[in-house]
Amino acid sequence: QVQLVESGGGLVQVGGSLNLSCAASGRAFSTYAMGWFRQAPGKEREFVATISRNILSTYYADSAKGRFTISRDNARNTVSLQMNSVKPEDTAVYYCAADVWGSGSRTRAYYDYWGQGTQVTVSS
Repeated sequence: QVQLVESGGGLVQVGGSLNLSCAASGRAFSTYAMGWFRQAPGKEREFVATISRNILSTYYADSAKGRFTISRDNARNTVSLQMNSVKPEDTAVYYCAADVWGSGSRTRAYYDYWGQGTQVTVSS
């Protein structure tokens, strides 16, 4: 069983920055690929970014490329999402997720564990 707890959400102005963090329980964190997803009101949960277990590979949604950076610290069992140059359309609940068996995916169905989410609101 893996427990994921996100933090760092809040209110930020357009063009500002925010750093989200996700703390994972368990000793096998370094064997999981990790991802960030988001869900805006009335919309489906969508992929934002993923990072492989060995940190060598990262992938981003087109909406996140050049603005967001996913990283992980396997010694601290954490994964982070640095959000820069935020836009109103980035407003959503952000979730971290663990892909226990795979190498990271854009597809939410491949993720086995999810956090409870953290709200990000971008004000204009």
